[in-house]
Amino acid sequence: MAPEQLEGKEADARTDIFAFGAVLYEMVTGRTAFEGRSQASLISAIMTSEPPPLAALQPLSPPALAHVVKKCLAKDPDERWQSAGDIAAELKWIAEAGSQAEAPVRRRNQYAGWILAGVLLIVSLALGLLHFRGAPARERVVRFTALAPAGVAIAAYDLPVVSPDGERIVFRGSTADGRVLLWVRRLDSLAAQPLAGTEDGYFPFWSPDSRQVGFFTQQKLRTIDLSGGSSQTVCDVGGGGGGGTWNRNGVIVFGRMSGGALRQVAAKGGVAKPVTALDEARQESAHMYPFFLPDGRRFLYLARSAKQENTAVYVGSLDSQPPRQVLVAESNAVYSPPGFLLFVRGQTLMAQAFDSKRLQMAGDPLPVAEQVAALPAPYLGSLFSASENGVLCYHEPAARMAQLAWYDRSGKRLALLGEPGGYTNPALSPDEKRLAVDRCDPQTNRRDIWVFDLARGTSTRLTFDPAEDVNSVWSPDGSRIAFSSERKGYRDIYQKPASGAGGDELVLESKANKSLEDWSRDGRYMIFTAPQPATGVDVWVLPVSPGAERKLAPLLQDPAAQDQAQISPDGRWIAYRSTESGRPEVYVQAFPPSGGKWQVSTAGGTEPRWRGDGKELFYVAGTKLMAVEVKASGSSFEAGAPKALFEARLVPDLRRNRFVVTADGKRFLVRTEAGDTSSPITVVVNWPAALKR
Repeated sequence: MAPEQLEGKEADARTDIFAFGAVLYEMVTGRTAFEGRSQASLISAIMTSEPPPLAALQPLSPPALAHVVKKCLAKDPDERWQSAGDIAAELKWIAEAGSQAEAPVRRRNQYAGWILAGVLLIVSLALGLLHFRGAPARERVVRFTALAPAGVAIAAYDLPVVSPDGERIVFRGSTADGRVLLWVRRLDSLAAQPLAGTEDGYFPFWSPDSRQVGFFTQQKLRTIDLSGGSSQTVCDVGGGGGGGTWNRNGVIVFGRMSGGALRQVAAKGGVAKPVTALDEARQESAHMYPFFLPDGRRFLYLARSAKQENTAVYVGSLDSQPPRQVLVAESNAVYSPPGFLLFVRGQTLMAQAFDSKRLQMAGDPLPVAEQVAALPAPYLGSLFSASENGVLCYHEPAARMAQLAWYDRSGKRLALLGEPGGYTNPALSPDEKRLAVDRCDPQTNRRDIWVFDLARGTSTRLTFDPAEDVNSVWSPDGSRIAFSSERKGYRDIYQKPASGAGGDELVLESKANKSLEDWSRDGRYMIFTAPQPATGVDVWVLPVSPGAERKLAPLLQDPAAQDQAQISPDGRWIAYRSTESGRPEVYVQAFPPSGGKWQVSTAGGTEPRWRGDGKELFYVAGTKLMAVEVKASGSSFEAGAPKALFEARLVPDLRRNRFVVTADGKRFLVRTEAGDTSSPITVVVNWPAALKR
């Protein structure tokens, strides 16, 4: 590729002349004009270096021919030959002069004929270029499916990422024993290799030289070198990661799932600082999925807003230039040479011409691939990526979704609830006769609260706002359901009569994404999690009893992430998940906290739930549902040894409440995978050629 193609500029006849010069150079010398050990180093050579002079490699080449080649390979198109006709005329002159020249030494005469023949062949090629320039050979598009290794499942909601040099893909896979880590597969190999030190990693992204991978785990941004060694912590994220990008100057820009502006940090480590700012007038709640443009200074990102019409792709910059909107879309976007913006509309991957210097779209978007999967709202990320040399990979939408199923303590399936669907965050009513659950609309990719009548097996929709309504929690008497909703830009807390007969009441509004977790049995408090700039994700308490002042108070604050909090039935204890040990574990503290703290899980744990009498805790460890007997007396708390109940075929995501338990601790409603949990990756090589057909 010529330099202007690598920069995403418009190509013309002079671009072909650069390629022709590279062919001439190799014909004369037997070497390629530009070399590199990787795609990145080859691009660098084309952009910055000059090939060795012809005379240094082939002393018998005419100086005039060296001049022709050098002018063909000029970096600036204005300094090249301006037409193939000019080159043909020059080569004819060289051929004529060469045929009349006499060599002073017989040995040189031995090569003169060969040189002349070579020059005449070059003339023919030049004329051929002039004549056939409008009819290039048809380029081939290659498509294939990359399957997971035996015993490994690739989750349908995970983002597969192809390296900039187009030689590898990295993806997130879970093993049969519940371990989740990143895997790397070379495209010229049938095997994938696990990356040790990336346990629970997600949203991977590549370094520009394709030698390192950045990723998120818990509340950290980390990197790992593919040549070996342990992963390194770059910085605290302060919430779940929301996509990252890495430029050639060693700067990483990343977003957060919990919302807020993008941040930048040195890849070698440091303190992250904001690099964008939310536009409150547009009700923006999050900037996510950044992607550096070729100059390494400006980057694309998706600005998420409570108003669908305000969700769009922007260009930001490291030097604090005002952001510029380039595309209205509910999708992340990536730049792909020689000058396209890739994004998703509906489930179709589109490509549209894009000038990365002027930041202007051109022409109409053209379809590249059908059936490209996306993350559920509010995340809006589409599961595709592209290399710098025409390799594309993506997930197709999962054909099957979650199934709600009842199990006993031994793991025996008792019954199914409803048909498979996009269910998340189930919550059992206090009388255990109803179930509130988030349900995703496949048309809008947004969730609302639905209520199942467990006796009749029917369901009715409770919330109808176009924004996301999630994380339902029942009031102690079962008359109301509280939930989180994004309808004002941030996730605020609302409540509504469980019967559906009444409007939605705003309980708490603030400029933070609040994920509702629990409602105390005495009805006095709601607890929720929200990200904080200094301490990451913390647990907060909100008084909600009649007549009480709704004044927020921090409940659990620590640099480690703390969430999935549940108040004990007697209201004296709180169980929660924390990453303070470096991995998720279940802890218990007094409510409100008084200094004591007890670790309940011993080998990792998430999603704690109390038995109705408060004498047993349940949680998830890998793929197993665990139980721990607990004793509380006064200010002391004692936890027994955890015991595995059964293997739970849980949907392998990061959401809360993948299971609920009846008050007697004998039955469990589990959100399981409906069908095969593995989602193959589709790879397309030379995808831009498909646009020319």
